[in-house]
Amino acid sequence: MTTNSAATATRSRTHTWEPRPEPTPDLLQLTGREILQGAIDGHFPASSIMSTIGFRLLEVGDGRVVFEGDPGDHLLNPMGTVHGGFLATLLDSALGSAVMSRLPAATSYTTVQLGVHMVRPVLADTPALRCEGIALHVGRRTATAEARVTGTHDGKLYAHGTTTCAVVSFA
Repeated sequence: MTTNSAATATRSRTHTWEPRPEPTPDLLQLTGREILQGAIDGHFPASSIMSTIGFRLLEVGDGRVVFEGDPGDHLLNPMGTVHGGFLATLLDSALGSAVMSRLPAATSYTTVQLGVHMVRPVLADTPALRCEGIALHVGRRTATAEARVTGTHDGKLYAHGTTTCAVVSFA
């Protein structure tokens, strides 16, 4: 029996991250959109999950965010395709951040429901995927959003999802 040495070679992956800032009074005066934009601009550290899995926040607007994620063989499931958790995490981040971009200062959110639909397999060599999240409703107690994951290389839909979030005020 012959083995392919490239396929059996041990690989490693290292990532670094900055700790989340403490919720100081100055930070609590910022809107969700200001915090997200501050992360894009390098004023605040990115969420540690992004370096762990391999995605980044590219754009933030009023109720809209764009993330980009990089599949790879470090994310494979036993069937040899990228684990659905990668897509679910990318969607959850975009959905929650879209909601966050509409929240006033001293307000946060937490996901209470996440619906994910995967429509196309993601392979280790699939180029970067784009995930756009849109807030549909942001009220005083609840919020909803939807998001889509599309290929940056082919524009095809890979997954889509929805969320319901609880809105929490610190004031």
